[in-house]
Amino acid sequence: MQGFLDYLFRERHYSPHTLKNYQRDLYSLEQYAKRQNCNWATLEPHHLKAWLAQLHGQGLSTRSLQRMLSAARSFYRFQRKNQTLPHDPTVSVRAPKAPKKLPPTLQVDAVAALLRTEGSTFSVCDLAMLELTYASGLRLSELCELKLQDISWGDQQLRVQGKGQKTRIVPFGSQAKQALHAWLIEREALLKTPTDQVFLNKKGTPLTPRAIQYRFKKWGHEHGIDLHPHMLRHSFATHLLESSGNLRAVQDLLGHSDIQTTQIYTHLDFQHLLKVYEAAHPRARKS
Repeated sequence: MQGFLDYLFRERHYSPHTLKNYQRDLYSLEQYAKRQNCNWATLEPHHLKAWLAQLHGQGLSTRSLQRMLSAARSFYRFQRKNQTLPHDPTVSVRAPKAPKKLPPTLQVDAVAALLRTEGSTFSVCDLAMLELTYASGLRLSELCELKLQDISWGDQQLRVQGKGQKTRIVPFGSQAKQALHAWLIEREALLKTPTDQVFLNKKGTPLTPRAIQYRFKKWGHEHGIDLHPHMLRHSFATHLLESSGNLRAVQDLLGHSDIQTTQIYTHLDFQHLLKVYEAAHPRARKS
């Protein structure tokens, strides 16, 4: 198992969070196998199905079961490639299908109200994080790891390191630029120990993902919204797609390796689709 985790870290560049999930999932399967008096080499498809059924009975969500089977499948593929196990019992096992849920998004007016500064108790740091997340569609981890050298002020672009250590360039608008600039001025007064992390707490140390989540939730609560960073990322993608209709561009901006992941944002209302059709289709245009 450790050899597999080392491979994911060194060659596939998986994040520590993902590695921890894989380790926990594989440990669960290993313990189940021991209770069935078998091991990695003697595990059969019916064992895997019974393991998933047991976890489902314990209340695990379909998405969690899919992830756990995916971990087992990747593990066995790695071992078969290295000829360390005789067979792959995951080949004939299918994960349960999860009902497709559209990610929660905010209307454009709701985002505008959320980011309105008049009479707001926003801290300068919080406003900068909110503006930048919505302006550039950042993941929580990307916002947390943003460094000073990643900001290009002239081009109004960020260099972001996403999943799998993949780097992409994303733009940010004038409102985000203004909020970010105001925060960096205030940041200088907080800085006690040199660090290139952009977002810091009052002690001058980098904000953790949990702290950022708490701040988003706090400001969302003031507006009656169960706000989290991914909601603003989803809103960024939805609003951009509704305005442009360019799925491939949205895929690049979000840093999705597979366009099928981006397609969840294509829940455009029919009236918008009709307008696009009438404007673009040669047989729909009025002469």
